[in-house]
Formats: sequence, C-alpha cells, structure tokens
Amino acid sequence: MRFEVWAPRARRVWLWLDGTRLPLREDPGGWWRTEAAAGPGTRYGYVLDEEDAPVLPDPRARRLPDGPEGPAAVTDPAAYRWRHPWEGRGLAGAVLYELHTGTFTREGTFDAAAARLGRLAELGITHVQLMPVCPFPGRHGWGYDGVAPWAVHEPYGGPEGLARLVDAAHGAGLGVVLDVVHNHLGPSGNVLPRFGPYFTDRHHTPWGSAVNLDGRGSDEVRAYFAGSALAFLRDFRLDGLRLDAVHELADDRAIPFLAELSAAVDALAERIGRPLFLIAESDRNDPRTIAAREHHGLGLHAQWNDDFHHALHVALTGESQGYYADFARAPMAALAKTLTEGFFHDGGYAAFRGRGHGRALDRAATPAHRLVGYAQTHDQIGNRALGDRLAALAGPGRAALGAALVLCGPLTPMLFMGEEWGARTPWQFFTDHQDPALAQAVRQGRRAEFAAHGWAAEDIPDPQDPATRERSCLRHPADAEYAEVTAWYRRLIGIRRALLPPGLPLAAATVEYDEEERWLTLCHGPLVVAVNFSPDRPATVPVPDRPLALLAATHPVPPAGPAAGLRLPPESAAVLGPAGDRAGTERPADGGGEGAG
Repeated sequence: MRFEVWAPRARRVWLWLDGTRLPLREDPGGWWRTEAAAGPGTRYGYVLDEEDAPVLPDPRARRLPDGPEGPAAVTDPAAYRWRHPWEGRGLAGAVLYELHTGTFTREGTFDAAAARLGRLAELGITHVQLMPVCPFPGRHGWGYDGVAPWAVHEPYGGPEGLARLVDAAHGAGLGVVLDVVHNHLGPSGNVLPRFGPYFTDRHHTPWGSAVNLDGRGSDEVRAYFAGSALAFLRDFRLDGLRLDAVHELADDRAIPFLAELSAAVDALAERIGRPLFLIAESDRNDPRTIAAREHHGLGLHAQWNDDFHHALHVALTGESQGYYADFARAPMAALAKTLTEGFFHDGGYAAFRGRGHGRALDRAATPAHRLVGYAQTHDQIGNRALGDRLAALAGPGRAALGAALVLCGPLTPMLFMGEEWGARTPWQFFTDHQDPALAQAVRQGRRAEFAAHGWAAEDIPDPQDPATRERSCLRHPADAEYAEVTAWYRRLIGIRRALLPPGLPLAAATVEYDEEERWLTLCHGPLVVAVNFSPDRPATVPVPDRPLALLAATHPVPPAGPAAGLRLPPESAAVLGPAGDRAGTERPADGGGEGAG
C-alpha cells in the first residue's frame, strides 16, 4: 500500500512500519511517498530529519489505537459492512439532539449510546448531533481539544464504533451530524507544526496561533481540514457537520476556506446522491455565513442562533449578567425580535462588546430553518460555573415554556441530551490531561475565570477530578419518572412535524407581546404559540381571527374566541392550530380546553 505525508520543511523522512524504518522519496510540493506491504492493524508513523528521531503519528491517521501521541494503525473505512441503507435526511424539517458520547451513558461509548437511540426516534428526533469525536488526551473530555482531525477517539470505540453508531441511527431512521473543530488543535499531542506550516503567527485565537488558512503553504492546510470533513461525511455516511466557532478561522484570502468547504460538500452530496449540510457556530451575526456563494456568501446551510437562546434564557430565568444584559432590558421585545428577525444584534450597539455588532438578515429571503434555535446547549450549560441545566435553574414548568417556543417556533429546533425529560444533573467542564503542568493550568484557569465573578475557588468543580465527569453523566430514568415531561416534548414535536411546513421564511413569523404583563404570542404558518411568562398573574392574550383548536397546553385553558382572547394561567403555554386538525396527536397533555376559536 502507499504511504504519503506532507512535510515540506523536512530534509528527510522515514516511514516507521512495525519497528522498521523505510526511507520515503520526496515529490514536488513537499510530499513524501513510498510503497510498503501492510494491512489492517499494522502500526506505522513517520520519522523526520534524523533516522533515530522520535516516531510521530500520521497527521492523516484514521485510527490511533494508543491515543493521539502513539503510532497510527492501518484501517480501511470501506471495510465496514453497513446493515441499513440510507438515502439521507436534509436539514429542512429537522429536530436536532446534541449528544456527548462520553456522558450520554455512564459507559461513555458509541455502542452504549447506540442502544438508547430508539427512544430518541420515538420522541420524534430526526438527527443526533454528536459532539467532537476526534482523539484527545486521556479518556474523558468535551472533545474540543482534539489533535487528530481525521481519526476517532479510541476510548469511545474508534472508527468501527462510530460506524456502528451511525448504522444504528440510520436503522432507527435518525440522521447523524458531527461537530468538528477546524479553528485550533488541543495543546497536548499536537504534532502538526513539526510537519509543516499548519499554524501561523500572523493571526491569533483564544487558543494561540491560528490555523494557517491564508499564508504560505495554506493550500495544503485547507486541503487537510476540508479532506477530513469530506472523509467523515463520505466514509461514515454522516448527514451533516457542525463547524465549531467559525469566527475564529482567520482567513484573508479572496475565496474563504468556508466557501471552499461548502462547495466541496455540495459537490460530494451531488456525487453520492444524498443531502449533506453544514451548520456553523458563529458569533458574528453576519448574514453572509448562510448566504449563497453566488451572492458572495459562504454557502453554509445553517448557523446556531445564540441571540435566540439568550433572549429565551433571560425570559425564563431573569438572569442579566454578562452578555445577557442587552437582552434583559426588555426580554419580551428581545424574544420577539429573535423569533421574527433572527438576530437581536443586527447592527446596533451591543453593550457587552462595547460596539455595534451584526447585520440584519433579509427576512423575506431567509428560510427560518437556516437558523438553529435552542434553550440549552453544551456551551450554555457547561460554561456556567456549576454546569446548571435550565430545569435546575428555572424549574421544569418554566423549561416547558421554552420548549414550546423552541419546538413549535420558526427556527430549526435543537435539544441538549436529557432536556426531553427535564434532567437536572449538571453538565460540567471536565478534562483528562495527562500532562501534570497542563492539568494544573486548566484547573487554575477555570477557577480564576469564575473568581472574577465572585465565585470561591473551592466551589468550582475541578475539571481533572473524575467525579466532575461522573456528575455530568446522564441518569436515564425509568419511563414513569419522566413520562409527563417527555409527553410534552413528544407532543410538540408531533405538532411541528404534522403542521409546520419546512422552508417558511422568517417573514412568515409574527409576534405580539406585552413587556409589562410578560406574555407573548407567536404566529408561524398555521401554528399559534402563546406563552405567559409571569409567575403570578394570568394573562389574556390575543389570537388570530380564524378557527383554531387547542393542540397542546401546559395547564388547562378555557375555550375562547378571537374577540375575548386566550386566557393563560401564570407560567403556562398553549399551542393552537387549525380547528378540526389535531395534528395526528393525542389530546392536550393536560386534557384541558377543546378549542380557542
């Protein structure tokens, strides 16, 4: 088989193959190649410059059985025998479910996660979104400090385990999205700088030197990251990728890396005959992120909408610190704006940033599903000092109000694992760095960060303590323990699936609200979502002048008409739809009122 590695700075390169060193020939462009007999499981690596230098893992290794700093192993992704045919599942109409393999179950493996996918399919989830699975130091971690973008974390189950998980998901009718990190590599085990100019000091990120996307040698660096993305989509039959923090991809070239990547993904989708999509995490609030390439956009298919999260979080919890301050001045207005216009920060002054921020989306031309909306994510839970979930902060009743706007609102909904039964177990920041100095630096850095906000050091969980990961593992309850909450989520998803046409523009959503009374009514397509956030006052909210039926409610709601409005108890939500169309669902969760029009 052929072995090849890009090492433009090396004077000589050897292939280390099961203990034997074989010289490679240098080809144009900084590539080194050779042919050697090898098969699945054969260990190999590369030696640079001096024959007795340390063995380095292949930057394009598909398997690292001993971790990111050990030798690679030959593997053939095409050898997996897929059990379930899959035609793909696009983003329009999707309901996403963010899942961390290492804490979704106590076992923390792909196989253990696969065994629980049936419940998600029954709930109405369409896609599982896996947090990063590329190798990182130690056994447990969030995955965002991965150092081998072509490989799969061995403690989770390695590449074969990932294939089994995806296969099981497809068997249950679920698509799979993978979170990938192209903006940096972890601080430990990163060998790329020894091979070539993968990083540059011309730009900097919160993690140090930026990935070299626009300097000398950047053509190969771009090809390296784009190639890994395409390999995961192709070889593991994924449906999409979530791109971490694309605002940290420093890139001054005329054609941005993300536009190249989206073009390559679209071409792959056409070639293999199934839909593929890219979801960006971006804090720029820049419409060009999801604008078509022919309109000088990046061509990504969707992006996370943190503005919607922040507005909803403030409305549910009353928190106003940090970046929540801008949303807390008028929470109902902020929530109304994000439901109808997407971005809250769309060019005006952002106090948290001390400057103007963002640009307005074209409401008529932007399909609402191209923004992902959520009440919780790994970031918004795990980056809190104690990893508090929404059900623990606001209570399950108020969390149910958020679910109504997430699951029956205009944006593509996403849940964070355990949200569907009101999990209150924390999800905290945890690491397993093997370097003692790095472990101590992470520990001290975490405590210093929250000390600035008044937290005592001893109250901040130690990321390196195994107990921190243990606390973060989901405790999957018995059916009876979560039936009521889960029934609410299942019902909302069923209503969405049955009645809400995919592809509606943002302009199709309208909102009425009362800031002082703390109620809000959203009309989107045939659905009306009415929410009373007030903890102690009932509210009479307006409803459209058309025949409507009550499809779901957190509390009994008396019948009403357009003239009288809808009477909502404190801290309650109701979803209404066309009269006579029960959306193929059961009676309202509370058995309450039969109609609202």
